Amino acid sequence: MNTLNTFLHTAAIGLGATLVMDLWLQVLKRFNVPTLNFAFIGRWVGHCLQGRFTHHAIAKAHPIQHELALGWFTHYATGVLFAGLLLAVVGPAWLSAPTAMPALLVGVGTVVFPFFVMQPAMGLGVASSRTPTPFKNRLRSVINHTVFGAGLYTAAFIIHLLAQ
Repeated sequence: MNTLNTFLHTAAIGLGATLVMDLWLQVLKRFNVPTLNFAFIGRWVGHCLQGRFTHHAIAKAHPIQHELALGWFTHYATGVLFAGLLLAVVGPAWLSAPTAMPALLVGVGTVVFPFFVMQPAMGLGVASSRTPTPFKNRLRSVINHTVFGAGLYTAAFIIHLLAQ
């Protein structure tokens, strides 16, 4: 597989995995389980682009124009980057015979980014420690990222089948 095909497969896997995660978040919403607010992600990214990286409370930070769209774009771009991380860890040969375990491990491992970068920077504390229900929020994050890992495998498997 050449570099362009590897890149395109990686992007498709990241987009597919993120879509799987979003479907999961929709299921949670149907059961009134709080989920990600993509406007706040866009707000944080927008402020980062302006040189401000941390906030006491992102919900109280000045809104950014088009923050919801920026949040969704960031969400999907991050999914593609995390798919790239998976391929960097396991190598591009994995695309020819994807297996679940590496995808799940990388998916769960990606929870490090929100726990130790995004949540503290948004004023939520390390691993949601400044929220009213830190344990529930941590568990929800780990489950969401596990679902993302399952999405990495599912997308890779489907793409592999379609490529044959």
